Amino acid sequence: MSSPPARVKVAVVGAGQAGLSVAYYLRRFELVADEDFVVLDRAPGPGGAWQHRWSSLKLGTAHKVNDLPGMAEMGLSFETADRAQPAREIVADYYRRFEEHYELRVHRPIEVRRVSNEGADLRIAYRDLRTPDEPAPAPEEQQVRGFFGRRRKTFAVPAAPVQPGGTLDTQILVNATGTWGSPFVPYYPGMTDFRGRHLHTSDYTDAESLRDQHVVVVGGGTSAIGFMLELEDVAASLTWVSRRPIDWLDRQELDLEGASAAVAAQDEAARSGRALPSIVSGTGVPKNRRIAAGIERGLLVAKPMFDRIEADRVVWDDGTEARADVIIWATGFRPELRHLAPLKLREKSGGVTVGQGATWGDPRVFLAGYGPQASTIGANRAGRMIARQIMAML
Repeated sequence: MSSPPARVKVAVVGAGQAGLSVAYYLRRFELVADEDFVVLDRAPGPGGAWQHRWSSLKLGTAHKVNDLPGMAEMGLSFETADRAQPAREIVADYYRRFEEHYELRVHRPIEVRRVSNEGADLRIAYRDLRTPDEPAPAPEEQQVRGFFGRRRKTFAVPAAPVQPGGTLDTQILVNATGTWGSPFVPYYPGMTDFRGRHLHTSDYTDAESLRDQHVVVVGGGTSAIGFMLELEDVAASLTWVSRRPIDWLDRQELDLEGASAAVAAQDEAARSGRALPSIVSGTGVPKNRRIAAGIERGLLVAKPMFDRIEADRVVWDDGTEARADVIIWATGFRPELRHLAPLKLREKSGGVTVGQGATWGDPRVFLAGYGPQASTIGANRAGRMIARQIMAML
């Protein structure tokens, strides 16, 4: 893959469902990749965040994956995909074919480091993550913040290899970086004293790696439930805790009313610049047959959140304990917007004010897949809406 161009009219950062949707509609408006617009993606290959998910996750057990716009004319649909195959493999294959068919020329692996104002344009500073043919630098003393940000420790670590990079200027930026690169882990007393392993959803690989270990799963959404079901006959013991009561729904799928209410809550938060609420907290969890069976046999019964963590266990305020070798934090993600910090878009209330995909702080910046657009079907609609606005601006 060649280097990105030096200047374009539109830059799309992220090639997941939202970024590809925007790029597709830009092509429909007869813009040409690498001439009029460019797509940058940090991942090593196609598939968005799906390529990083664990191998046992299937399309039939995950949140519904809606087709990208334009997939139908390619003869592709996730509805007819092989549900016995890992979801990450199917999504990666379909997205790769989609990129090739519509000549999107995605540049990867390219990491956008920062976006800043440069007169009438926005300047994107990026780093090429392809391994350079250079010797690794000698170790150097660095001050490193711990995983949970509570302690600092200075020690010798290998210096990061020098990565080639560059800048490109653009009239309009579409940020479609999603949330996978920004996992959220809440702090609880004793976290840094825990002698076992902390795993976030983004770190989970497979159940077998946790065989015969005492596992505590934290979270009230579908990922936490999936981990419990996978680990039932693998872990030495399983404890499920949630920071809020589980809102079980007596139906197998989320109904339109529940989904619409959650999307409306996301949209209201985005328009007011507040931090986005959890989708699951607004929709509840439908009980399919597998989940209902898990509840009936006593597996899917969540305890209230523990109060502290000790070296090899979690402890509640009443003295109840549960042994822990591993704590899985299925506690969600936050929008990945660090690279936009120089633009000062974040509000004091914790979020970014966004309406119809456009940031109110800078009309040149669009956030695709943010808030109410985070679902696959929401991302598709956002792609069309944002592309139309871009063409009006151009």
